[in-house]
Amino acid sequence: MKWKLNIRREVKVTVALLIISFLIAFSERKMEGMVCKDIVIELDNAHENHFLDEADVLKLVEGSGQSIKGTSFSRIDLRAIENKLKLDKHIRDADLFGDLKGNLVVNVKLRRPIARIVRSDAPDAYIAEDGVVMQVSDKYTSRVVLVSGAYAKQLIEMGDLNEKEEGKNLMKMIEFINADKFWRAQVAQLDINSEGKIIIFPQVTGQSVEFGKAENMEAKFRKLMIFYKEILPTRGWTKYGRVNLEYEGQIVAE
Repeated sequence: MKWKLNIRREVKVTVALLIISFLIAFSERKMEGMVCKDIVIELDNAHENHFLDEADVLKLVEGSGQSIKGTSFSRIDLRAIENKLKLDKHIRDADLFGDLKGNLVVNVKLRRPIARIVRSDAPDAYIAEDGVVMQVSDKYTSRVVLVSGAYAKQLIEMGDLNEKEEGKNLMKMIEFINADKFWRAQVAQLDINSEGKIIIFPQVTGQSVEFGKAENMEAKFRKLMIFYKEILPTRGWTKYGRVNLEYEGQIVAE
């Protein structure tokens, strides 16, 4: 009896797969002869980053160089439009497809910024959560940690922080700060010199924190927490102008 049940189950699965394949083939044939009536923008923006809105995406689609409305779906190169949309660094992913109503559906996912690169001699930029460097927007400013200093130019030139080990380490440090409620509120700015050494400028206390390179982060932040919780309350919040965390097992304050 058991083998009979298995055969029946396999037959049911095979029939279901055949039905699904038929429906997909039928839909594809129907879409091939269908003319695009309208463009529908679906903006997947879970983090509420308003660098682009539906009108901006529609403008990019309509500026793709292809005739869309009134054109048969079989003659529209959806992959080319997707690739063009992804050239905008604010866009992490784009998926285009036609629905049964004759609409071209454009589903776009936006990147989330985690830090802002600030420069006095050139335009600012954002570092996205996947490491991509993207331009700022006139429409929206994200409240994130600032990154400044001579190293900012190198970050812009990287384009993607995952391309170099120094960039990956900086990403880990920013992610560490953003993941902790206290450090997210306390760390206002990371100033990085040409050698990659970091000075933290805090939000509340007045000391500059010489962090060194983005290495051994957890140990350094533990020392900084000791400085805030045990040293400053007893010695005075304005006694020290700077604190150095670079030396292993030591906190140097002046």
